[in-house]
Amino acid sequence: MRITANFDAGNIEVINLEDNKNIQLAIRPDVGEEFFQWFNFRLEGVVGEQYVLNILNAGDASYVKGWENYQAVASYDRQHWFRLPTFYKDGKLTIIADLDGESLQIAYFAPYSYERHQDLLAAVQMHPLVSLSHLGETLDKRDITLVKVGDEDANKRNIWIIARQHPGETMAEWLVDGLLHSLLDSDNPTSKLLLDKANFYIVPNMNPDGGVRGHLRTNALGVNLNREWLNPSLERSPEVFHVINKMEETGVDLFYDVHGDEALPFVFLAGSEGAPSYNDRLARLRERFTEVLTLASADFQSEFGYEVDAPGKANMTVATNWVAERFDCLANTLEMPFKDNDNLPDPTMGWSPERSVKFGEASLVAMLAVVDDLR
Repeated sequence: MRITANFDAGNIEVINLEDNKNIQLAIRPDVGEEFFQWFNFRLEGVVGEQYVLNILNAGDASYVKGWENYQAVASYDRQHWFRLPTFYKDGKLTIIADLDGESLQIAYFAPYSYERHQDLLAAVQMHPLVSLSHLGETLDKRDITLVKVGDEDANKRNIWIIARQHPGETMAEWLVDGLLHSLLDSDNPTSKLLLDKANFYIVPNMNPDGGVRGHLRTNALGVNLNREWLNPSLERSPEVFHVINKMEETGVDLFYDVHGDEALPFVFLAGSEGAPSYNDRLARLRERFTEVLTLASADFQSEFGYEVDAPGKANMTVATNWVAERFDCLANTLEMPFKDNDNLPDPTMGWSPERSVKFGEASLVAMLAVVDDLR
């Protein structure tokens, strides 16, 4: 029996492998040790055997409520992901794996690897409306790549979509994958009409360094990118610095920042209501966007979510608040669960890459509903 995390986005520390029924593990924190929750490792063992894996430091994780009713994901082929029986008690997360194959990958959520990210960029680049733009480099010298979809007509609206500021929230790039392929589908009337009215600027992976390193929330320096928007720097947060520079060139009429939430078992939006210049026009746009998104996907709801900021009290270091204020635009953070969606539960799969992809497609419907009124 063997456990390894020596691969892209891998994260686990082995403490004791002597007993198949009491394998002892720990999650390795992000650089700076402020955050940890993401794990991703491969278990190699005997077909037909049961293995009981105990993550001993789960009680000290960043979001302990994230373990409530949580089930780890697993895959034999790294394509199809399913849930494993998982229990949290007394600070320990226990995962039970009955091996049907010699090698099983187990993760916090279905990974979206850096190689898959490169495959996505390669797959879309040949479309006549797509161009890839190099915005700059990360601290680990990886590319920050912008996918531009449209003809850059100045009369059209400019829609910006970013994902994976927090690298462990891999459902965000699964969503962008679905959204991009739907947007480029010539048989999709929603996409065709949207592209008549808007140019899209999409950053599928804002934090490739953190993703490859197996981080939950931070970049190579241990910086939370979604607290850097008020004053980014090349030294701490080049990812945000370069994206803002490009936004200043293009302008922003709609902003969609895609995330995952560890604790809440719902799909929901967090808006910019607390930004100083939030106004009735933006409130009406948000209401319309929310209404149509509810119709476009039964996975979405607006009853449960984060507490709304009081007027003028928003944290302006957060992307959605900063972009809304700077460009006087409709800006939303989308959150999806790591667990299942209590609105529409699926005991076998929980929230999944497939559902994230479908939600990306549904998001385009809501964008079409507001595009004419963005400015």
